[in-house]
Amino acid sequence: MSYKLTENQSITKGAEWINRDEVLDIFNLEYFEQRTLYRVLEIIGENYEEIIADVQDVLFEIFDFEHTDINMDWMSFILYGDKCPLGKYGYSRDHHPDKKQLTIGLSELFSPINVPIGMTVREGNVNDQIHLNDTFNQVSHRLREGSMIVLDKGANRKENLERIENSKLKFLTVRQINKSDESTWLKNFDKSMAELVDERYGVYGLKKKFPCRINYLFFSEDLYEKQIEAKLRKVERLFIEAEKIQQSIENKRKLPKKYRINNQLVECEYSYQTKLATLSESEAKNTLKKASITGREGFFCMVSNKDLTLREALAIYRQKDSIEKISNSLKNENENEIKPLRCWSDMSIYGALIVGFLAQLFISLIRFEHPELKHTSPKFIKISLMNLTLTVEYKKSGGKRHIFSNFNLLSQVILAQNQAIT
Repeated sequence: MSYKLTENQSITKGAEWINRDEVLDIFNLEYFEQRTLYRVLEIIGENYEEIIADVQDVLFEIFDFEHTDINMDWMSFILYGDKCPLGKYGYSRDHHPDKKQLTIGLSELFSPINVPIGMTVREGNVNDQIHLNDTFNQVSHRLREGSMIVLDKGANRKENLERIENSKLKFLTVRQINKSDESTWLKNFDKSMAELVDERYGVYGLKKKFPCRINYLFFSEDLYEKQIEAKLRKVERLFIEAEKIQQSIENKRKLPKKYRINNQLVECEYSYQTKLATLSESEAKNTLKKASITGREGFFCMVSNKDLTLREALAIYRQKDSIEKISNSLKNENENEIKPLRCWSDMSIYGALIVGFLAQLFISLIRFEHPELKHTSPKFIKISLMNLTLTVEYKKSGGKRHIFSNFNLLSQVILAQNQAIT
């Protein structure tokens, strides 16, 4: 843990870092070979489910958390090498579809606690809807009746929501806008008839109750402008592509390479025709706009089995970004990055992931116990701890005294209650 929260380089360098005389002395360890550290990771991995359960036992025994509402999120890690069975090709959130990956599920107690309590690992081709079963099973028995689970759209499916509800829990998630919404809500949406939920971003909302759930439809002026701008940029890009293809047709030249299949084993005859010959530039762009702009811009819809106000529903879902920050922290080289997972065994990978998870847990607990550090990033907490200086004073009697110095405001808040500041 100490290495993970300071240097945090490769496992190889981790063995070198720990095998220093000072570190071995402080932690009462003996010198060990590098391969021993890999074996330790395997042992940790073999027991990772028990470790998570023990962590949960300790957390809920020590802390009387004010609630057990949780956020759930899923992410992917690139797996370097092809020997590990966990590695599969799948939807890559890291934009590396050419590399195998594995998927991680995280559970975090909702704000203002923001402490991670669970982590599950699955193959890289397992989608969020399926992975939810493992993530839910790992933490559901820790949740009080009526607790809320906040999910993103990727894990939303009928069976998952029914399972949460059957466990006497609540849920809040985003759902896909469908044709029925277009005809009943979007087509006749009138801001003057809706509730102003967020004046800053121009968010308006409507609420529709059903026997077993409540739909919350929102329209955001800020989101509308961003989505329209993005689609207009797409229109310009498509128009330029059509122009280049039209020029190739008129000049009887080959199509630009980017529009052709570049594979010597594939034979393909191209037949292209554009509409630019019969349309003006404005007419062509209007055609593209009609195809790109659907009328759903700026709208999003949430669903829950708990009767919330529009403001509550929006605020709760927005605060889900805390678990996304934990996910980013586990990938950020300046925070608690889990180093590139190479072709180890499954158990070694589990072990490396658990170590990263526990390091993030320590940071989250520091922020939970010290509200003044609530919005301090893991990066600055780690830098503060790394800047601490340890002086070992050897006495004539043979004893030693460890003196910590070089405190700053952050490290004083974290350690002053346990250490003397010089």
